Amino acid sequence: MKRIFLFIVTNLAVVLVMSIVLSLLGGNRYLYRSGLDLGSLLVFSLVVGFTGSIISLLMSKRMAKWSTGAYVIDSPSNATEQWLLNTVQKLSMEAGIRMPEVAVYEGEPNAFATGAFKNSALVAVSTGLLQSMNHEEMEAVLGHEITHVANGDMVTLTLIQGVVNTFVIFLARVVGFVVDNVLSRNSENGRSGVGYFFTVFVCEILFGVLASMIVAWFSRYREFRADAGSARLLGSSRPMIHALQRLGHMQSGDLPKNMTAMGISSRSGFMSLFATHPPIEKRIEALQTGRI
Repeated sequence: MKRIFLFIVTNLAVVLVMSIVLSLLGGNRYLYRSGLDLGSLLVFSLVVGFTGSIISLLMSKRMAKWSTGAYVIDSPSNATEQWLLNTVQKLSMEAGIRMPEVAVYEGEPNAFATGAFKNSALVAVSTGLLQSMNHEEMEAVLGHEITHVANGDMVTLTLIQGVVNTFVIFLARVVGFVVDNVLSRNSENGRSGVGYFFTVFVCEILFGVLASMIVAWFSRYREFRADAGSARLLGSSRPMIHALQRLGHMQSGDLPKNMTAMGISSRSGFMSLFATHPPIEKRIEALQTGRI
């Protein structure tokens, strides 16, 4: 969950900064004066929307290492680190990808994979996870993360985030243009009014919330696929089921302390629409029934 949260936050921050900068440089005024040419607006939206996603993707490994304090295992200093390297190497070969960097970080039980390219990725596990699981369960978790890399999930997430960003920026300005023309007639003077900027601001927030639901839905779907991928790599779904059951019996604060407020993946109701991971029970059920 942490890797996805960091990606989304970084992406939104870049989009917000770019949107503000382009507005200060007169981008919004140009679009407004031109009668909101939809072609120009679409190009504008694509540039802003995808730039944030691509920058977030390219920064993903560095941001993950920085935010977790993870250290990459270059030369194993103990038997556990040696086992980690050997296991990731074996799973990577079976998945048909180049071995990613392997890192460990201090924290509650968790693991993540990230990186812009499947052949130069990063797989990291927490000390809490290493202390809580046996080798079979750990191998299943590593298989899950290797599957994320092999499936190119971060790249796909980037494309989806870029598309929804584009629609958020595009639709917010269309609505702002319409509302401002209803509330005032400043467009006759070639200037956008206060109504335009206020409406764009509010719509970007509202549409951004809806966009986050779409990204979260895809994230939940890819977790099912990664579970199934781990089962294929290990030749059995049993290790992944045991690993999920183990996680299910741990305390819900399975993220680093500064991220526990975002731990909503197991909640039901409206907030579940923003969850990046499905409930563990549903993941186990999917593995048992072979639904994914």
